[in-house]
Amino acid sequence: MLQSNFEDYIPYLSGAGALVITGVAAYYATRPKPEKPLWPLSAQSTLLPGIDLIRVSRFYKDSKEGKFVSYIHEDTRTLYEGFRRGAKESNNGPCLGWRDGPNKPYQWIHYNETLLRAKNFGSGLVSLGLVPGQHTLVGLYSQNCPEWILTEQACYTYSLVIVPLYDTLGPDACAYIINQADISIVVCEDDKKCNLLLDKAPRCLRKLIVIKETRPATNQRAKNRGVELLKFEDVERLGAQKNQPEVPPRVTDLCTICYTSGTTGHPKGVMLTHQNVMSGVCAVLLQLGDHKPTSKDTMISFLPLAHMLERCCENGLYMVGGSVGFYSGDIKRLSDDMKALKPTVMPAVPRLLNRMYDKVQSELQGSFFRRMIFNIGMRSKEREIKKSIVRNNGVWDKLVFKKIQESMGGRLRLMLVGSAPLAGNVLTFTRCALGCLVVEGYGQTECCAPITLTIQGDHVPEHVGPPVACCCIKLVDVPEMEYYAINNQGEVCVKGTNVFVGYFKDPEKTAEVVDELGWHHTGDVGMWLPVRIQVSKWHVENNRSEETYF
Repeated sequence: MLQSNFEDYIPYLSGAGALVITGVAAYYATRPKPEKPLWPLSAQSTLLPGIDLIRVSRFYKDSKEGKFVSYIHEDTRTLYEGFRRGAKESNNGPCLGWRDGPNKPYQWIHYNETLLRAKNFGSGLVSLGLVPGQHTLVGLYSQNCPEWILTEQACYTYSLVIVPLYDTLGPDACAYIINQADISIVVCEDDKKCNLLLDKAPRCLRKLIVIKETRPATNQRAKNRGVELLKFEDVERLGAQKNQPEVPPRVTDLCTICYTSGTTGHPKGVMLTHQNVMSGVCAVLLQLGDHKPTSKDTMISFLPLAHMLERCCENGLYMVGGSVGFYSGDIKRLSDDMKALKPTVMPAVPRLLNRMYDKVQSELQGSFFRRMIFNIGMRSKEREIKKSIVRNNGVWDKLVFKKIQESMGGRLRLMLVGSAPLAGNVLTFTRCALGCLVVEGYGQTECCAPITLTIQGDHVPEHVGPPVACCCIKLVDVPEMEYYAINNQGEVCVKGTNVFVGYFKDPEKTAEVVDELGWHHTGDVGMWLPVRIQVSKWHVENNRSEETYF
């Protein structure tokens, strides 16, 4: 599917002997110093006293007292406050970027304009009859784009709750969600998505606010079904005229209900508060240390915003004043978008990295010489990684990996990988080829995405790191599968400030996964790795399938 994304990775090389000699000499002449890990690799988590064998983060000093991170800054405890902090941190820098087509440069709207437009759109929603407060739910059915974030921030400005819809749910599930959540307004991307909703529109759906143009036939079809079609910019204009007073959310207010597509039955609505999401964002920022995003960073947005991995990454960027550029909507042109944007930060999923790895391996099969030089470069970079050296300016980067790095913009410094297990050889290849920090995490929608995250300086693949600072983890026996916590194996259970409130209008399902002490039973089987290299790490056998991103 990404057939044109990563072509011509390996430059045509000649003069093997001269290259090898030059490479060796250049390496020793410019040999970098290793970076000291934030925490000793022999002690990545803390085991609390007691019989439950609970492990907590070492990146937050109060974790050992049973406390969890909820925020970093006292005045920034909701996503509403986080965006406004970012506006100040960036000094009204570029915020949301997009481009209108191939070979076109990215255009940007800055933070203050983003905030004004979001406020106007939210004011427009209220003027259309929505009552501010967390009991009012707004649907959003769109690919990643600036209007997605404008809608999100508009809802936060008036304490509304956002309910994302996405294609893989299917029309039946979308109709079920709109009906269960009693959604009267859905912000919709285009004509196609409007028609998908109109196919089985519940009676509660009264208005579709459309980002792009719709056909006259669609307008008539909506009218016949008693659904009013409005243009996004018209709602903004209405809001600017009415100028409704803002109603900022409280920390404990819901910010979103994120429906997960189960393999059987109806999707379940995961209720997440501002504190839940902010806790996950802040815990990851803490653990990244000096590598955390800043106002100078630019992120590429292509993973679906309907899922919490992308939502958390973007809200983290907005809180520090970074900029986010949206891909064109065609995954086959992702590489072109990255070359135009030149991002420094990128969330990714194994499926994308597997395709990149397979493409490179396929290219190498046609030439023994290229394969030999590539393997020499890989071994050299891997030795550096094992010494905690991460860079993209070495001799092998210039001779072997330059094409790969340029295909992703040439400026990547941080990549966060989640959603499914990543094979060790693919992770090592990615770290060597891209020359940037690559961290891998484990999480669930019910925990706002992050539960664990690997730490920089740890080169060992096929684990997902220690708990992040917003939660603790324990394992529970699964006798029927012969997993026992005393053997460091069992079902993964999570407790903390990132754990969801419950499933929307479904207390029975909630009680099945959250016990009376507040532990969320994930349904995943995990194992604390043995001290084979004196490292206490976390490994997960994820019983869920990877989300369908592409």
